[in-house]
Amino acid sequence: MAKTNTEKPTGKNEMKKTVPKFPKEKKQEMKNTSLIKEDEKNRVLAEENGNVVQTQEKLDSKKDETKKEKIKTKRVKMTKTSVRVEEAPFSTKVSVAICKFIVGKKIDDAIKDLEEVTKLRKAVPMKGEYAHRKGKIMSGAYPVRASKEFIILLKSLKANANNHDLDDPVISEAYANKGSKVYASGGRVKKRTHVTIIAKEKRLLTEKN
Repeated sequence: MAKTNTEKPTGKNEMKKTVPKFPKEKKQEMKNTSLIKEDEKNRVLAEENGNVVQTQEKLDSKKDETKKEKIKTKRVKMTKTSVRVEEAPFSTKVSVAICKFIVGKKIDDAIKDLEEVTKLRKAVPMKGEYAHRKGKIMSGAYPVRASKEFIILLKSLKANANNHDLDDPVISEAYANKGSKVYASGGRVKKRTHVTIIAKEKRLLTEKN
């Protein structure tokens, strides 16, 4: 025969009866110990947060110190600056004449003179079969296209001089070299030129002289 289960089923009431009961004093002690543990945890967390804040402050102070050191480092003052263009689309012969025309002048004065050339009010001295022009020159021409390109170069040279804090910059050197040949349709050859312009402080030129 099968065995019968004689154990009584355990319900909620029976489970409550089996739970151990503590006196009120012991419950209060347990609460106090739990509060103490929480306080200790909070204190430890606060200390850790304080350490984190201190380390962050130290890092910030180090960054500030490095920034101050960088600011203290003085930039080396430049005494000259230059600008260069390669394969410019104008004649080498005209470029050489313009280079001679602007050497020894201040950058602003050279720009003004070339602007007068573009307006056909001032001629660039050139050797060869050119007509005589008014002024202290014999023969000359009005190379408008090349003058506009040179004005762009001189403006960039002026910006470089301002960036390097040059005192009273003067164009000390300017020279043009022949570039590569570019062939077009019909056997035509397009002119290409390399141009370099150098500006120095005026006091350096006077010392050399």
